[in-house]
Amino acid sequence: MIALPGRRKRGAHIADFPDSLSGVDLDLYFADYARGVLHAGGLALHLPFDADPAEYRGVFDGVLLPGGADVDPAHYGADPLDGHPNEPERDELELALLALADADDLPVAGICRGLQLLNVHGGGTLHQDVPEHAHFDKAPNTTIHHVEFTEGSVCARLYGRPIEVNSLHHQTIDRVAPRFTVTARSEDGTVEAIEATDRPWIAVQWHPEMMDDGHDDPLFAWLVAAAAERRRRR
Repeated sequence: MIALPGRRKRGAHIADFPDSLSGVDLDLYFADYARGVLHAGGLALHLPFDADPAEYRGVFDGVLLPGGADVDPAHYGADPLDGHPNEPERDELELALLALADADDLPVAGICRGLQLLNVHGGGTLHQDVPEHAHFDKAPNTTIHHVEFTEGSVCARLYGRPIEVNSLHHQTIDRVAPRFTVTARSEDGTVEAIEATDRPWIAVQWHPEMMDDGHDDPLFAWLVAAAAERRRRR
């Protein structure tokens, strides 16, 4: 079982939603993440913002941190830039999930925002706005650049060779947290993957779930296999 947070929106933000429900909260989950877990043999457990991860200790065996809104810069000691919204409730939930994963040695995979949050959780910082990386006007499976992996890393074992990836983010890692090692970069030097030195945690900056055949991306297989091993060791 893989814990998977989502996003929360008011009904007013949903096209064609009845006006009478404009004030209703909706929890949204991108299906591609859950499909990736399912294709790898696991099952995703969607967690609402109101959940206390500690109350579900022992229920899930791994965590998938998906993409989404910016991490609140206050978490890494910076002032926010105007026009860049964040989701404080989501930050709170996901940081609590990471605290539990830290305590229980649970495997974690991060994608886009997930990579950024892991770095912040470990004491790193972010570049708040790198607009040239935000190719939101293109189809999400459009390849923008390639990434090269560090020899001997888990990512190098999973992917085997440099790959072409999409780019759907406007923030990047600035200072890498001490507990992480950079295991992939793009040609301009941007950090594209990190791995923890003390936990089974891997994160990537691109969106593998949105690429062609993304549901079969090896990151999902790694997470489900690591979670199954964690379950056996309970």
